[in-house]
Amino acid sequence: MPPTIRFADIAAETPTRDSLAAHYAELNALLDRGGAAARAEALAQWDRLRRDHETWSALVHLRFAQATDDPEAKAAREYADALAPVATEHEIAFKRRLLADPDRAGLEAATGRHAPRLWEMDVTTFEPVIAADLEEEARLSARYTELLASARFEIGGATVNISGLAPFAEDPDRATRHEAERLRWEFFAANGAELDSIYDALVRLRHGMARKLGYETYTPLGYRRMRRTDYGPEEVARYRDEVAERVVPLVARLLEARRRENGWDRLRFWDEALVDPEGNPKPIGDHDTLVAQAREMFDRMDPRLGAFFRLMEEGGFLDLKNRPGKAGGGFCTSFPTQGVPFIFANFNGTHHDIGVFTHEMGHAFQCWESRHLPLVDLLWPTMEAAEIHSMGLEFLTHPHVGLLVGEEAADRFRRMHLITSLAFLPYGVCVDHFQHEVYARPEATPEERHAIWRRLEQRYMPWTDYGDLAYPAKGGRWQAKHHIYNSPFYYIDYTLALCCAMQFWVRAKRDARATLDAYAALCRRGGSAPFQELVRSAGLVSPFAPGALAEVVREAEAALAA
Repeated sequence: MPPTIRFADIAAETPTRDSLAAHYAELNALLDRGGAAARAEALAQWDRLRRDHETWSALVHLRFAQATDDPEAKAAREYADALAPVATEHEIAFKRRLLADPDRAGLEAATGRHAPRLWEMDVTTFEPVIAADLEEEARLSARYTELLASARFEIGGATVNISGLAPFAEDPDRATRHEAERLRWEFFAANGAELDSIYDALVRLRHGMARKLGYETYTPLGYRRMRRTDYGPEEVARYRDEVAERVVPLVARLLEARRRENGWDRLRFWDEALVDPEGNPKPIGDHDTLVAQAREMFDRMDPRLGAFFRLMEEGGFLDLKNRPGKAGGGFCTSFPTQGVPFIFANFNGTHHDIGVFTHEMGHAFQCWESRHLPLVDLLWPTMEAAEIHSMGLEFLTHPHVGLLVGEEAADRFRRMHLITSLAFLPYGVCVDHFQHEVYARPEATPEERHAIWRRLEQRYMPWTDYGDLAYPAKGGRWQAKHHIYNSPFYYIDYTLALCCAMQFWVRAKRDARATLDAYAALCRRGGSAPFQELVRSAGLVSPFAPGALAEVVREAEAALAA
């Protein structure tokens, strides 16, 4: 492990339209010289330029997420969003030129086979005619983030934001859970018109971009923007059907057992978050305690994980405390000039805090392990593969999770995590199916979109009973999922990855060391291959293969005796 790199020392020069134009003029001049040597130098300089640009962009967007109410951070983000289409136009033009080289074998010898395949997707997703649309898309997405970050609630004698509602939403007291959900959905109801307006604008904007680029609807463009090179909507639709067939009945049985166990007459929406009748296991302490315990956990698991977590901790690459003005949720970003990732989260005193050290740490570890890959295109895999690293680590930490929840609660936590993972699959595919229907009917009214969600919810989550929560009952639940607004077609990636991650779980129960080694090897491969090739390289079965979910469900049923 190298000497500690500090987040405070990471800086990046702010690019301009003129500086980008000058850099790309130099790159094109190199290609004009012709020959393998000139191409190799152009590729090296281009990669450095993109690493610099991505580091700057990551810093700007991270600082905005850390303080959405900071005018300087907001102005910097707006500048970055306005410059992004300019950078994209230069980048796409350069990729087109590289792909037009008749010496394809020479190009692939310099870059590997996968990067040009990614570029072939990229060049079909941009033309200068949509540059203004991309800037507007970023503006609308940021408005959604700001709106949700503005929420404030008075509950239990405290003032909290949306993330801060989580402990109350899974409180053992049923009335407290109901109150938390009532407050949450009253906020969405009060802001429903604006949320509908933002999404309507996004859908119509994306459809318009697709038409300008020659697509019938946004869906094929959305898949290409996600850089999916080895599957399409047909495979995803079959996977959704398999979740409906194999997982939905199991989750329904688990929820019915929970209803009986707790003596409820009916299982309401606000009951679903309480998985354990004794109360969902919680972290054993505050921020500092959890960080120390996570350090011990990773040291026990593997020297590679332990040393890496210390680098993250000592270098200041963790921002985990919830605070006013901070964007909700959690994510992992990175600074490719340094190769070090950054974990952003909002601790709220629930088991979700543990997910920071098991999910986001998985992303971060992969980013670190693959930092030496030769092109920035390969540092991260496409997102369904990237989520294997995060969800895989969630399951690989199972033997040591007692350090985070206490040994007396470890078995209960493992059971809860398995149940919530299974229950997530129907919700995840519902989010995906909803987006496919929305973008197939971009002219639909907000009311029609809410009706689409209600219909799909009845297929994938037929147990859902909102009681007196009027806003989600009329089909508004989807508006709380930021991926639907800001990352179209992303959400299915979590479910595909979960199918793979649970295979790691099955294998680890038989041979933990070999499974962890296979996991680390997958992390090192980064994005050097498409999704299904990476899956096969780790000895996993593709989620699109017949029966992939059947084995996982059988193992889960046995573990839960469901």
